[in-house]
Amino acid sequence: MNHYIKITDLPSIASAVQEAIALKLDPYKYRSLGAQKTLVMLFFNASLRTRLSTEKAAKHLGMDVIVLNVTDAWQLEFETGVVMNLDKSEHVKEAAQVISQYADILAVRAFPSLTDKDKDLSEWILNSFVTHATVPIVNMESATGHPLQALADAITIEELKTKQKPKVVLSWAPHPKVLPHAVANSFIEMMQTIEVDFSITHPEGYELNLDIVKDTPVIYDQEEALKDADFVYVKNWSNYKDYGKIISQDPNWMMTKEKLSTAKFMHCLPVRRNVVVEDAVLDSEQSVVIAQSNNRTYAAQLVLKKILENG
Repeated sequence: MNHYIKITDLPSIASAVQEAIALKLDPYKYRSLGAQKTLVMLFFNASLRTRLSTEKAAKHLGMDVIVLNVTDAWQLEFETGVVMNLDKSEHVKEAAQVISQYADILAVRAFPSLTDKDKDLSEWILNSFVTHATVPIVNMESATGHPLQALADAITIEELKTKQKPKVVLSWAPHPKVLPHAVANSFIEMMQTIEVDFSITHPEGYELNLDIVKDTPVIYDQEEALKDADFVYVKNWSNYKDYGKIISQDPNWMMTKEKLSTAKFMHCLPVRRNVVVEDAVLDSEQSVVIAQSNNRTYAAQLVLKKILENG
């Protein structure tokens, strides 16, 4: 595996999930694999789980880790042919090549603008590093995807399922801020590759990118969608058609214990209590959000291991 930009970069999702679960049993088994190698992590947006889990994963493999909060350090220019006489002092063409000299693997996290749809869909930040860096790239969340989170989600479902083909529902929830589509997109793509009965529920007007949703059932009645669910993944996303807008903050879409019924509750975190989900759900044994966050380490470790093994 040369890069991990999207979940389909994994040769086999099923094998990756099983291998990640095995890594949990002996996380230092491959600690010599990354010896004398360096992971550089670039954060264009702040992170808690992604930073800590990926750093821990790298150290499990014996790697050294360098973390750079890019926007706190300097403003990079990404446009081609631009006259750099304003606030940008360095172009990504040079920066990516320079950083590549210090890294064996380069991991990048960058959120969308949520104002320029075409630019966000082009993954202009992530793809600039893919183009100009000379080392493998790992996507730690981009404008349109979060494949590390999706892999952790698949690991969590595999570990906790009680039937061969569980019913999994992705449910929109209200949120006061404009949020990206990345987690929802990658979760949908992941569920389409594994053996689950999967559907999406959201208010009318919150349809996601149809190129990603494809033929996945979309149900506008939340309570109908949640019937007999085994796992309910709750996530807010802003409007896709009227790009980056909030057209509804309907509190009736908040996840409650009554609506969840006997299903397990999933969320990528951070989560706003009593806005996205009520306390009674998060504090119950049905909540598996802490297990999900723990699996972020082994998702990242599996990805780094595959890249290191590729040489």
